[in-house]
Amino acid sequence: MLRSFGWLAKGLARWTAPRCGRQAAASKGALLGSSRVQLWNATARFHESEQAKDYALPNSSWRKDMVNEFNKFMEMVKGGTWKKLPSYRNIVYYAPERMRQGNEPKKDRATRLFLRNIDDEGMGFEYAMFFNPSEKRMVCMFQPGPYLEGPSGFAHGGSIATILDATLGKCAIQVAGMVMTAHLSINYKSPIPLGSVVLVDCKLDQMEGRKVFMTGQVQSIDGQTVHVESTALFIQLQAQDITQLQTKSFIQQQLPSSCA
Repeated sequence: MLRSFGWLAKGLARWTAPRCGRQAAASKGALLGSSRVQLWNATARFHESEQAKDYALPNSSWRKDMVNEFNKFMEMVKGGTWKKLPSYRNIVYYAPERMRQGNEPKKDRATRLFLRNIDDEGMGFEYAMFFNPSEKRMVCMFQPGPYLEGPSGFAHGGSIATILDATLGKCAIQVAGMVMTAHLSINYKSPIPLGSVVLVDCKLDQMEGRKVFMTGQVQSIDGQTVHVESTALFIQLQAQDITQLQTKSFIQQQLPSSCA
């Protein structure tokens, strides 16, 4: 799944990096203490004119099949059985609104979520996800662009693994809260042509303590072709896990490369 969800604390703060040697050692204790500061208050204010853009909406690059599937699920959203998940470019936008007020990312923020790192519409990952709470199931319509090519004319296996990991992971997050990928198994059965539209269908298999077991597959929209089958294990993160990740990530960001 998107490991950036597990690293939500990473990259949300802007601090002055400590120098090497004695000053770096002295600063380390301060950093540990600083990591307890409320996460969202540590982010820099953004330009007031910027708004979070939902990229999981139809654009001119979407094929007719993609738009039709999107509209079909939006009708089910109106019925209350499914809900549409927004898709943003920066991880900070996934925080609840009450935690983001006045702390949105700047326009010149250097980081982007991997699946939303291409500016040109239709060239990379075009997708939209819908979740069914009662079935604990996530469906993602996916249209791979030409920048995802592996074998000539077909999507790279790594891009397929990425969209699977993202869909399985977001489903696990909806069910169990913050998680990280522990294991992802993929069985490639049929190549996916670039520009085609497929459905990534994932659901909860079972939960054992903090272990979240998921299954998923990628199939053609008519259901006649199964391109990929997958199983995954996610680990539910607890508060202390997130704090440890935050502290470790935060300290690493502050040390210049010459101190490594």
